[in-house]
Order: sequence, then structure tokens, then C-alpha cells
Amino acid sequence: MGRSEITEVAQSFMTALPDMRLVMDEVLARVDGAAYHWTLIGTNTGPVGTGHRVRIRCFEVWKIGTDGLIASSQGHFDASDYRRQLEKGVQEPG
Repeated sequence: MGRSEITEVAQSFMTALPDMRLVMDEVLARVDGAAYHWTLIGTNTGPVGTGHRVRIRCFEVWKIGTDGLIASSQGHFDASDYRRQLEKGVQEPG
């Protein structure tokens, strides 16, 4: 996924989860970039929102360009768990 696609995906999450927070869990240096582990937390109050809270762990592998910026990103999160949380919500840790 290139820079414009990264922007589109990020915008879709920000629209669905206006109070979205990203928590950086870990960043690991790699020869050609970095591996980034993070947690997305927010409430689905955007258009057609369910009002439910979500908390999803995510992982991305970034390739860094010669300009020092992210040139590409390959990410993963459990999409079925995300959909379940949109429908039913998630309990925040105490």
C-alpha cells in the first residue's frame, strides 16, 4: 500500500471513529524500514455509527524511502474481531 492508499485508509477510520486514539505498543527497526505494533481505540460514532467502543491490536511493516518517509505499508488487524466489536462493543480494561 502506498502513501495515497495509507491516507485513504486512515481517513476512513478517523471518520468512523472520531475519538480514535492510536497507542504505540512497539517499533522495531528493520534493514529497510520498521515494524510497528499499535492499538486502535475509539467509539464508532461516525456516519451510520453503532455507538460501540472498539479496541484492536494492529501490526504494520513499513518500508522507508530515500527521503526518510514511509514509502509503503503492509498492515494487518483481525477484521472479523473489528466487525464483532462494531456490532457489540468491547469492555475497556479496568
